[in-house]
Amino acid sequence: MDHALLQESTAKILQLLGLTHGEITVRMDGDITRIDIASNEASRIIGWHGETLNSIQHILKSIIRTKDKLERTPLIVVDADGYRAMQEEKVRNIAEAKAEFVRRAGSRVALSPMSPYFRRIVHVYVANDPALQDLTTESVGEGDYRQIVLKLKQEKKDPMNSGEELSPVIAAANDGLENLDI
Repeated sequence: MDHALLQESTAKILQLLGLTHGEITVRMDGDITRIDIASNEASRIIGWHGETLNSIQHILKSIIRTKDKLERTPLIVVDADGYRAMQEEKVRNIAEAKAEFVRRAGSRVALSPMSPYFRRIVHVYVANDPALQDLTTESVGEGDYRQIVLKLKQEKKDPMNSGEELSPVIAAANDGLENLDI
């Protein structure tokens, strides 16, 4: 992916929006292209619950997809003042805390519904963290209600429910995932 094009396009979008910024850094993080924007007005770039950041990100994805004639939208994450990074860390911490409950209770836990991006963060984190190798994840539900179910790879069989699909035991209200923005 053309890093110079991403830097120039990000700068142009910010200029057109009247948002001042400092350095724009583009880097690869696995299969994700991360664009970090330094600014004294990061809250204006982020917007209400990340809406402005999401819009900038969406426009950049469209520019790259069109320019490079891609069939799939590339994984681009735009961040300002570490806002996205903090959200990603929050999601990983909550998954880790819920993992402890899954182990103690021997049951499944459903996290609050979240965007595909944050579901991906949880799936990848659980799959790659050596301390979580006894767990697995799956996405359940539809649309805005799609959520992650965290469970043991070797689930304990409940004789009362043998042969039936288990429902998530916790609806996970107030688990700290209510304000995720991507």
